[in-house]
Amino acid sequence: MNPKAVLAVVALVAVSASVCAASSCSNPVVKSSFFSTSDATIVSQIAFVTEFTLKCSNAGAEKLPLFAEIGGKLAPVVRVGDSKYQVSWNEEIKKASSGKYTIRLFDEESFAAVRKAQRAGEDIQSVKALTSVQISFPGAYKGPWINSEILAAGVVAFVAYVAFSTRTKLLA
Repeated sequence: MNPKAVLAVVALVAVSASVCAASSCSNPVVKSSFFSTSDATIVSQIAFVTEFTLKCSNAGAEKLPLFAEIGGKLAPVVRVGDSKYQVSWNEEIKKASSGKYTIRLFDEESFAAVRKAQRAGEDIQSVKALTSVQISFPGAYKGPWINSEILAAGVVAFVAYVAFSTRTKLLA
């Protein structure tokens, strides 16, 4: 065989091996920050935004496309910088309870397994995620228990009652 051909085959195998090794993240480490709608008095849905950094032990694996599963719903993950990602979703105010939310992250291979499980009608929780992020939602302000208009009307009614009852006592 031609030495150049052998060198080309060895180089091709080496490149293929490095691509395969970098196609999944080994030992993922995630640091996240979380933002959400804090005032729900005039909105119909609460927005959730989670930004996170992903560090892998194998170099180059941080640039993988990722997908997320939050409460049974799938969402795309957007890369916003080197090793920095963002995922966002909306919930109706009545369904968005305060507490902990788990965001399961998937690479392309595990996301394909999630889609396969969905098509087969299986539980997607059985699919192993690349990693997960846990966030804590403190809840959103939904307004006072009593609207100010109702409170003002009640105060006016009370003052009117006291005024009329005092007037009738004075005139009697």
